[in-house]
Amino acid sequence: MKRILFILHEIYGVNHFIKEQERAYCDDNTTTTCISLYPEGLSFPYEQEKQAYDFFVQTVGFDTPIELLSQKLLKACEDYEEVVLIGYSVGATLAWRLSALPLHRIVCVYGSRIRQYIDVRPSCPTLVILPSQESSFDVKTLKQALVSIPNVHLKQYQGLHGFMDASNSTYCYSSFLQAQTDIKSFLQDNKI
Repeated sequence: MKRILFILHEIYGVNHFIKEQERAYCDDNTTTTCISLYPEGLSFPYEQEKQAYDFFVQTVGFDTPIELLSQKLLKACEDYEEVVLIGYSVGATLAWRLSALPLHRIVCVYGSRIRQYIDVRPSCPTLVILPSQESSFDVKTLKQALVSIPNVHLKQYQGLHGFMDASNSTYCYSSFLQAQTDIKSFLQDNKI
């Protein structure tokens, strides 16, 4: 099988965690690649969360990259049997917005802004991973809104936004292991 898996990063850019995720999903049948939404080489340390967020909102945003990302993904659909997209945080919200494209699978990991695009209807199986708590909104309300949408699979894990990233202060090892296992199973077309 010829499969490509694209990864969209969180506000920090393509950092150590995102590169680890890129390696985690690469295998004999899958090519993985990170798509940077920032100028080449730009990433922010975790201590600069506010600067990273401000840079993303002011320079990238949730609208500007959609057309370019759509073109990239549709081109990949011509070259690969399967095109998969995984996004983390802001990357998850962008992945959610791109889920109407004819992709094979999508994974959205703690995409808190998905709540602003609840009218999106994924055309492919889409796994939405939620933490047990978010500081900026009620996770239960988002979960209730997503549960009835066709093609959406929901998983919720103990922890806060960023729980999969070992370098993040909100890291939760047990939730990371569960989520990583469930994502890999989902990517192999297995039920989660």
